[in-house]
Amino acid sequence: MELKKNISIWWGPPKDFNPKQDKRRVSWLELFYDLVYVIAIARITHHLSHNMSFEGFIENICLFSLIFWGWLNGSLHHDLHGNQGLRTRLMMLWQMIIIAALSIAINKTNENYTLVTIIFMIMQLYITYQWWSVGLYDKSHRKYSWPYTTLFLIAFCLMGISLSVSHYWLRLLFPLVLICNYIPPFIAHKLLLRSSQRLDLSSSMFERLGLFTIIIFGELVLGVVNGIGEIETLTFTSWINFAIGISAVFAIWWIFFTFVSSREVKKGLARASLLEILYIPTLIALGFIAAALPAFLAENDFTYNLQQILGFGIAVFLFCIFLIMELLEYPEVFDTLKKPMRFSLLVTSVTFFILSLVELNISVTWYLVLIVSILSIEISYLNYKYYGKLIKEGIDPSEV
Repeated sequence: MELKKNISIWWGPPKDFNPKQDKRRVSWLELFYDLVYVIAIARITHHLSHNMSFEGFIENICLFSLIFWGWLNGSLHHDLHGNQGLRTRLMMLWQMIIIAALSIAINKTNENYTLVTIIFMIMQLYITYQWWSVGLYDKSHRKYSWPYTTLFLIAFCLMGISLSVSHYWLRLLFPLVLICNYIPPFIAHKLLLRSSQRLDLSSSMFERLGLFTIIIFGELVLGVVNGIGEIETLTFTSWINFAIGISAVFAIWWIFFTFVSSREVKKGLARASLLEILYIPTLIALGFIAAALPAFLAENDFTYNLQQILGFGIAVFLFCIFLIMELLEYPEVFDTLKKPMRFSLLVTSVTFFILSLVELNISVTWYLVLIVSILSIEISYLNYKYYGKLIKEGIDPSEV
């Protein structure tokens, strides 16, 4: 009996489901888990940078949507049920192995997605097992996890069918896979309401989303470095482009984390899940920018197609921030600021969208200057409104 108890402590069964979660810090295990996703994101971004076509963008969207789904479910499972036991560590390890294998397979597709699909199916089945297995230890969890296990298994079967159908049918099957993978939290939200319970996105999980975003921003910095690094003879103009390119990335980062960092998500699993879904186009837009930067900076002549990608990517990114803000809670001082700030983001987003449609006969340097100038105007306006309000109210910025 004592041996069984010791083994149970050592193995560490999943933490029981509790809608009221205690605040905690992100663990070292979670950071190590994120590391393998850095590699996967780098691989699909690199793959896109060598296939800048409509088909390449669609492929990137499909790959990213499933990779993000894997990261999200692994992270949420750990946030809700993780502990210091051996089981938790092994569950994270096995998913890391799957994603690492996927990273190897991505650049070996050659129009044949069989290997990638099989690895995604393994991940799909494994994540399904994760949610199902919690019910073995905590029976009260079963009534909330059945949408996950049922719909995830349907998605698994659809992936299997995709191995033997034409590309035409893939266009129909893949959206169904995404619906099956991303709809369960909304069903679980209804089930929780029936039980008079509410599950909110924890502060640690929201922090994890921020860390995942940092991974993508790292790809933007790498895109600038790779683009300048491909130039055989570095000139003064090359270094100017490098400095302005990094400044543009920093400006995009500034706008995002000004609105998103140190905030809380509005209450309820439905809002939390909608926020997580909004992160998909947000991060995909950043990925498009990262993939376009190397070729853009390495070209001697301005390329209109790359102008379109950069302008459209920034436009979508800013528009997604505009939408995300509606799902976040802000201090009372923001009550009169939120509407004009969101409107300014929308105007800047539309400006970049229009910019992507206009063919400008200017150099790479001047186009980068144009990007940084527009972003700087937006940042200056936001700071003017924000700090002007704080000074007027006599509020210390560190307290907001």
